[in-house]
Formats: sequence, C-alpha cells, structure tokens
Amino acid sequence: MNVPVSRRSVLRGAVLLGTAGALAPTPFGGSAAGAAAVGHSTVDPTLTTGGSTLTTGGTPAGGRVALGRVDQPVIANCATWGARPPSSPVSVVASRPNKIIVHHTAFPNSTDYSLAHAYANSQEIQDLHMDGNGWLDSGQHFTNSRGGHLTEGRHGSLYALLHGQTMVQGAHCVGQNSQAIGIENDGIYVDVQPPQALWDSLVVFCAFTCQQYAIPASQIYGHKDFASTQCPGLLHDRLPELRSAVAARLG
Repeated sequence: MNVPVSRRSVLRGAVLLGTAGALAPTPFGGSAAGAAAVGHSTVDPTLTTGGSTLTTGGTPAGGRVALGRVDQPVIANCATWGARPPSSPVSVVASRPNKIIVHHTAFPNSTDYSLAHAYANSQEIQDLHMDGNGWLDSGQHFTNSRGGHLTEGRHGSLYALLHGQTMVQGAHCVGQNSQAIGIENDGIYVDVQPPQALWDSLVVFCAFTCQQYAIPASQIYGHKDFASTQCPGLLHDRLPELRSAVAARLG
C-alpha cells in the first residue's frame, strides 16, 4: 500500500488482520477529558470484569489515580469526542499489558491539524469499526492525530490506563489484543515521515503508558512485528529512536 486509499477500504482491510480478536468483545480506546485534567468519575455499565462495574473518566470515589514522574498527557475521552456507546459490553483483562504496539491508520495525510479534526477522525474510525467491521466499538485503545491530539479509542481504556492495573481487551493485532496497548497514529507513513507534533505526542503517550503499567521502553513494537503488514510504515524504522526517547523520559 504505497498510496493513500479510501478510509473505508483501508480500515476494512486492516481489520481483517484482527478478525480473530474481534470475534470476542474487543476494546480499543482510552483517553482523558478533553482540555482539562481528569477529576470526576462516571459509572459505565458497558465495562465488565468478573461481573463488576467499573468507573471511567476519572478517579472513583475513594480511589486514587497512580501517577509518577511522567505527567499525564491530555487525552480526550470517548464522551468528549462524541463516541457512540459500545454495542455490547467491552471486556476488561484483569492484568497489566506487557507491551505497546504502534500502528498507522493508513488514512490520507490530512493537513488539518486541529482538535476538531482529531475528534471527527475518531468518530469516523469508530463508525467504520462498528458499522463496517461489525465490532462492538473502536478497535484501538488510543488514537494520535497528525496535530498531536490524543483521544480514547475503545471505552474504558483511559480508566484502566490511569489506574494501571487492568486493560481493556483490544482488536488491533491478532494474538496481542489481551496483552498489548494499541495506539493508532493517523496518516500513512510508507514513504513519508509523520509531522513533528504527532511524533512528540507519541513519545509522551508511550512514556506515560510505560510508567502506568511498568512496561519497559524496550517493549514498544510495531504492528508488522506480529503480522504481515506495512503498518506502521516508517514509524517502524524509528522504533529504536522511540524507545530511547521514552526511556529518557522514564529516567
């Protein structure tokens, strides 16, 4: 795939690589409140783990978000960017992920770097995953726009990230959906580099995620490490650089 193609055909093709993971409830998502820090809690009945209900979007009553030396980046949660509710309950894995997998969406490289475009892009991804692929929600846990704006993908991913003990099951990479956080980077990077804003945001996101889940920086991979795909394009060639930048932030 050396030239941009339509979003619908790209995502339909990409999800075929994740069909096995999508047959069961497969969450993609995660994000914090739009322009403000997370500081409230809401009960989300679509999240289930062992029959109990989880809260999303902030600190639960009597709970505490575990934060360290890497500051929490601004991540727009599902409610902030106008996500649809999942078509069925998402599954929560009662253990920490052990790696991060970097993707690119293979969408055409937009020159609209605005927050509004990032939200619209998240909506389009969710529509394609739910309506085109028959999934219960977005596939990826988080999305990174070309303007460097982070959004939650599958519902519940942000809550899990902030508390650092569980993860929402994803559908971004066959065989890795219950053990890897998937981050989609908007655009296609087969023969061009991503904007600096996207790269900088990716570094901060990966550092914060590694901190929250105690994932070593060495455990950041690309989609093509686990599947026959060009994804994430030239971002894969820069994984050593990404790991080094994340390790430096972690100290």
